[in-house]
Amino acid sequence: MHRRRLLALAAASLPLSAPARAQSARPLVVASFSILGNMTREIAGDRVTLRVIAGPEVDAHSFQPRPSDAEALRGAALVLRNGLGFESWLDRLLRAAAPRGQVVTATEGITPRTMEGHAHDHGHGHGGGAQRREQHRLSPRTVADPHAWQDLRLAPVYLRNIAAGLSAADPAGAETFRRNADAYAARLAALDGWVRAQIAAVPAARRRVVTSHDAFSYFGAAYGVEFLAPQGVSTEVEPSAAEVARLIRQIRAEGITAVFLENMANPATLQRLAREAGVTVGGRLYADALSPPDGPAPTYEAMFRHNVGLLVPAMKGAA
Repeated sequence: MHRRRLLALAAASLPLSAPARAQSARPLVVASFSILGNMTREIAGDRVTLRVIAGPEVDAHSFQPRPSDAEALRGAALVLRNGLGFESWLDRLLRAAAPRGQVVTATEGITPRTMEGHAHDHGHGHGGGAQRREQHRLSPRTVADPHAWQDLRLAPVYLRNIAAGLSAADPAGAETFRRNADAYAARLAALDGWVRAQIAAVPAARRRVVTSHDAFSYFGAAYGVEFLAPQGVSTEVEPSAAEVARLIRQIRAEGITAVFLENMANPATLQRLAREAGVTVGGRLYADALSPPDGPAPTYEAMFRHNVGLLVPAMKGAA
């Protein structure tokens, strides 16, 4: 018995194997949604354990967190969020979980675009969805547009903030994070040039697109495309019949041929709009969430290539 006890104590004192040490040494980083998660993975590589709360094909507008999400936040060395009102559910979750690590807002330093419209609620307030929708209709105001990732020129701000947060959580990896962020920024700058060249091939008068909800304001301003949407900036708000009718008249009058669903929006309204306007829905754009790994937009870069690949021929009328 004494011998077995000595052996057990000796085994317990042995150093962990290399894989076990690496796993235990990796800080836990939590990203709020899939696009931010992909950016983080590109910068962090395998130096962190990454958890994404609202993953691929998950609508961060109406996301309902789980108890396991609160537990992950409590143990996180770093929490990354988009900010600008995009994840109000995360604000509530952070208050409840009280994480020990740093909370970094990836859009810090970006001057947001604003729009006159209904509040970008994403779950603020009390009462059910119908009550919130009514509050949206009754209380229009100027709101911040949180979809800043749709302008590739703003991506370096995201990358700097993510790299700074990672460096604070894992100081030994700071140089790796800086190097990865710089390389990633260079790729995104090249992608920005490609997007501009593709859009330039479309006559300016044809650069009009109808989408499910207003998630492409930054893209439109950056690349010279006018986006029209029956919904506002949030997928939680249903458009009125008058708004839909007005958009149908505009599609007919201006000969708009680019009409698209988004992967996060209810397709019913846009399908009815396209049917009544006599146009064909050109496919699914990715705006607020990436696709699964086997889909057409599993990364931030792939999302841009997929979306532009659909938009350009549709705007030309060739889709």
